[in-house]
Amino acid sequence: MKDELPALTIALAIAASSVTMVAQPKHGPSTAMRTPWGEPDLQGIWTNETITPFERPASLANTPFLTEAEVSALEARAARQRETADDVARPGDVGSYNQVWFDSGTKVVSTRQASLVVDPPDGRVPLKPEALRQREEYDAHNGDSPEFMSPWDRCITRGIPGGFFPAGYNNGYQILQIPGYVVIHYEMIHAARIIPTDGRPHRPSHLRSWDGDSVGRWDGDTLVVDVTNYNGKGWIATNAAAGRMRGILQSDALHVVERFTRASARTIHYDVTIDDPKMYTRPWTVAIPLERDDEYRIFEYACHEGNHAVENVLRSARALESARR
Repeated sequence: MKDELPALTIALAIAASSVTMVAQPKHGPSTAMRTPWGEPDLQGIWTNETITPFERPASLANTPFLTEAEVSALEARAARQRETADDVARPGDVGSYNQVWFDSGTKVVSTRQASLVVDPPDGRVPLKPEALRQREEYDAHNGDSPEFMSPWDRCITRGIPGGFFPAGYNNGYQILQIPGYVVIHYEMIHAARIIPTDGRPHRPSHLRSWDGDSVGRWDGDTLVVDVTNYNGKGWIATNAAAGRMRGILQSDALHVVERFTRASARTIHYDVTIDDPKMYTRPWTVAIPLERDDEYRIFEYACHEGNHAVENVLRSARALESARR
């Protein structure tokens, strides 16, 4: 970490002053924009909110892309659901936040893909049965101990790559670059991820962490980030928008490869391939366009401030246990 401190200091100084070094493009949008030192320029504030489902519904297994008519119907249905979401709750339903607090998007992704999962071809994650069993076991013990709860609820991390999976709100990302480093500031849980691109190898395999060890390199106009050395304590997805993938554990065998390609002045193509032989029968890939939004403002996500969720879940579980005695 010592050799990364100068990069961290510079990155934080840039973020604090809201200064972003952006080279003006000299060519059309099909040509990658460059930093002053010649690397593809990924800098700016990007968002990825969308109503496109994480996995493809079974009814669309053979439909990788939506027609314009299907897009219009899906977006209209989502709009109607938002309009009625704050109606009177059903008896016994405590409800959730009202719609003013949500920012999950109103559109499908610009590629019109039918799901964020693009491989396997049916848009479904190839889960092993034991991965589902472990998820169910954690859910059954959710009130027993914090270790069974989501690392997001515990304000630890949304994970890598889970931090790039769209959620109900706070889908903002700021990318900064200096020579030899790319820094990604995630709005959710205000994580600052430092990715070296100077050719260094991974850290020794015994040095493990929640978010693994990220090492980047440039492959033409694409930033390729290789992530390994996970500690096996995280979840691949922590938000409800990920459907059945929420709560699937990350094992210490997880290997992730991310690709960031500046497709135009307003879009980065992000895709990630996830390989965890303890959880899946084969690697699988997610693709999500990141859209530039110069008007978006990232505010501090003070996760622990007022976070009563963990305390209240444990307290209610103890109350139920007492009532059963």
